[in-house]
Amino acid sequence: MTKTSSMAADLPNQDNDIATEKTGTQKPLWRRLLPLVVLITGLIAAWATGLLDFLSFDTLRENRELLQGFVASNPVSSVLVFMTIYVIAVALSLPIGSLLTIAGGFMFGAFFGTTYIVLAATIGAVIVYLAARYAFYDLMQAKAGNAIRKMEKGFAENAFSYLMVLRLIPIFPFWLVNLVPALLGVKLRSFVFGTLLGIIPGTFVYASIGDGLGAVFDQGKTPDLGIIFEPRILTPIIGLAVLALLPVAYKKLRTSKNGTAKDE
Repeated sequence: MTKTSSMAADLPNQDNDIATEKTGTQKPLWRRLLPLVVLITGLIAAWATGLLDFLSFDTLRENRELLQGFVASNPVSSVLVFMTIYVIAVALSLPIGSLLTIAGGFMFGAFFGTTYIVLAATIGAVIVYLAARYAFYDLMQAKAGNAIRKMEKGFAENAFSYLMVLRLIPIFPFWLVNLVPALLGVKLRSFVFGTLLGIIPGTFVYASIGDGLGAVFDQGKTPDLGIIFEPRILTPIIGLAVLALLPVAYKKLRTSKNGTAKDE
């Protein structure tokens, strides 16, 4: 046998060794799923213990003076406690985001409340993003077909603009917009800044409602959570979303022109 044929005969074994090494370095499924299991367990516990029933406008009304006194006496720790609760609520995908946002405006005012909420919501969203990416991204890449890969490429190229639109206009649940970018390979930096900037307008609207919550309680009323869908509120937010999509439209137009020029 010649030296060349001997080397060729050894190639399959080398490939097998490489494949085995890669398989060996992959984390076990249970380790990849552990972060999501922890989050899901926390969500189930919140439902089972009745915690979600406890968090309501009635609770805010009944503990109004207690909360305001706590904030006045503990300006720093009250912020840390509130932000921690908000981060946990977002990470567990609890359906109390609007209520907590109004509570933040009630406790800290519209401006500072918006600041604390935006930071906490972004941190909570990143936790979900990282957990989903750690658990499922490799698996999705292995199973993805051409259609999924094209969608992933298109989303990734304009990730910031698309995320801004999805955050500005609440078409889809907040938790879903935390998961999908992780599975489509959106970079963490784009996810963070798209979330951070995109949730500011909606957060400010609800924090402003909370800032005036005392007057609403004095009248014996309950805030209208559907206010964000009123034309006077939604129209400027849609305008911001259109602005966020302009870079995408410009990029597509330039690509189309370049393609036409090449054909000519």
